[in-house]
Amino acid sequence: MSELTRIFAANEIEGAPTPFTLPRMSEEHTSRDWNYHPDLPLQDSSIFRWPPDGRFLANWFAKNWLTLSERVMMVILAVVLYFTVYPSLDVAKTWAFGWVLQTWVVNMVMMFTIAGGLHWFFYMKKGQGKKLRFSHRDLLRNNRKFDFDDQVKDNMFWSMGSGVAQLTAYQVVTMWLMANGYIPTITLASNPIWFVLWLMLLPVWSAFHFYWVHRLLHVPFFYTRWHCLHHRNIDLGPWSGFSMHPVEHLMYLTTLMVHWVVASHPIHVIFHVIYQGPGAAMTHTGYEDLLVKDKRRLALGTFYHTLHHRYFECNYGNQEMPWDRWFGTFHDGSEEATKVTRDRKKRMYS
Repeated sequence: MSELTRIFAANEIEGAPTPFTLPRMSEEHTSRDWNYHPDLPLQDSSIFRWPPDGRFLANWFAKNWLTLSERVMMVILAVVLYFTVYPSLDVAKTWAFGWVLQTWVVNMVMMFTIAGGLHWFFYMKKGQGKKLRFSHRDLLRNNRKFDFDDQVKDNMFWSMGSGVAQLTAYQVVTMWLMANGYIPTITLASNPIWFVLWLMLLPVWSAFHFYWVHRLLHVPFFYTRWHCLHHRNIDLGPWSGFSMHPVEHLMYLTTLMVHWVVASHPIHVIFHVIYQGPGAAMTHTGYEDLLVKDKRRLALGTFYHTLHHRYFECNYGNQEMPWDRWFGTFHDGSEEATKVTRDRKKRMYS
């Protein structure tokens, strides 16, 4: 067994639950490995599954765009920030330290407010207890694999350091290109149909881009040098989502370059910035949903991606994309899938 294989095995053991009793949501949704899990095995929830299912697609659209979903909330936030605190295109036409700093400050405050707010509610206030939390374990402290020997401090350092800086860099370059007419730009008045459609397609583009960049980062050469920093997080918290090595941030955020070739409005860019940066805090909360009076009100993390952080070489994309199923890397939450994933990992790193 190679040294890398031993490290992976140790990480999985470290991610196992500690021996204490927790209140159970229900017998069928808890196990030795998980405080909570959805119905298993996971079903195919990709919008690209074949043959197409009109009812499924209609329900998917309604859930994501006709309710106060995380995506709709991000669009609303993007509109508010565009009209209130981000510099205008007129200002961005000429390089100046002031408007670049202004953009960085807005992004820093937004990251701290969203990731920090979610961390405060779920892990400091314990506003939801263990309900719908996937892992048995608390976030790690006094652990030398993290910078500052603390998972949260490590994640905050990389998210608010390299993460916010590079997110801002991609954003200000894009805004400068728009302001000077170097890339195609639209307004709501000039092209209202594409304006709305592009907002809805951006998460699909992001999912497509994420799979291929993420798959590349799991090539052993890249994983051992850069991506392993993100995978320190076996158990997830809000600050885990955007905690990456600077090289990984550079690669991950190339998704924003789509606006250099596809006609966009600054609101599209801001929505994309929120989705890639602070949005990662929402999908990595470690909880499936936000409960309000014991009712699910906001979808957050997915068990699909949580399995990736626990077992590494599976579920490289997200549930809306078909790639993991097509390429045989789908983990459905079953013990059999865990065995297959561990065998694949041994072959990759042996």
